[in-house]
Amino acid sequence: PRTDIVFLKVHKSASSTVMNILFRFGERHNLTFAFPRGGGFQLSYPNHFLARFVQGFSPSTPRRFNILCHHMRFLQPEVQKVVPSSAVYFSILRNPVQLMESSFVYYKGASAFSHVRSLEEFLSDPYRYYNPTKGDRHYARNLMTFDFGFNPDGEVSPERVQLMLKAIESSFNFLLISEYFDESMVLLKEMLCWDLDSVVSFPLNTRDNSTKSPLPASLVEKIKAWNRLDWEIYTHFNRTFWERLERDIGRERLEREVRALRERQAELARTCLQGTGSVAAKDIKDSSLRPLQYGSARILGYNLKQGLAGDTEHTCRRLVTPELQYSSALYKKQFPPKPR
Repeated sequence: PRTDIVFLKVHKSASSTVMNILFRFGERHNLTFAFPRGGGFQLSYPNHFLARFVQGFSPSTPRRFNILCHHMRFLQPEVQKVVPSSAVYFSILRNPVQLMESSFVYYKGASAFSHVRSLEEFLSDPYRYYNPTKGDRHYARNLMTFDFGFNPDGEVSPERVQLMLKAIESSFNFLLISEYFDESMVLLKEMLCWDLDSVVSFPLNTRDNSTKSPLPASLVEKIKAWNRLDWEIYTHFNRTFWERLERDIGRERLEREVRALRERQAELARTCLQGTGSVAAKDIKDSSLRPLQYGSARILGYNLKQGLAGDTEHTCRRLVTPELQYSSALYKKQFPPKPR
């Protein structure tokens, strides 16, 4: 199994669920994490990543960590200072149309979105609301492009797009696609030589359907045009994702493995969860399992069954622990507080 991993956690792309998978694997195998200094949750985002943002890193005694997976703006030469040279690099992408709709709800307080009532209003005249000099502009345009370290306001010439795609391909071993999450997990398992239980998950940081609404076709085209760099990244790597699956796994085995993964997840849901699945935060009885609520999104979580024993309770609890709580627990384990 591969244990040295860099995961670029792209915003609003099922990346919290992937992070939970990495947290569980790292905890089970006693691996070290490149945590943000002081136990925060982002590596000085939205600045480009620097090695000095990592707790326990010092240039004089370069310490290497197994897993780097907290939010960052990618800068490979700096990342290479904190992980072993053998690390596998991967990320996950989401269709930019859904990504922007999600960002609008989640980052409603961002400067570009704060004065409009709807995404339609914003896209009817984006430059009236969008200011390229604002520090939070990336939430409103080409968010994936920004997270990968590029300029979200860059020109969209064929040459520039090709350079960007080539740069991503040279830095990352593979990219997953959130719309095909189960197929992505089969590819992840294959690329990291992990077993099935290492890639099972329950969806985390998802929002209640009450804040989702279908987008008219005219708006979809505007979103694609406004996020053209993201659209180029997504369409290119969506294609290579399927080529990779076809080449490395093949259709028949892929179908078998996806089925096995879904069956295992259903089995764990029956074992672990009260009811049929996720619930609103106000209905989560155990406050330590309540996810952070942000923007105008309503983030869902889970209730565990009562009376689970030992290892089962531990496994189930880890599957549903929200990102911030899990990160804090692992941070304290890796950097125990000094006795007073």
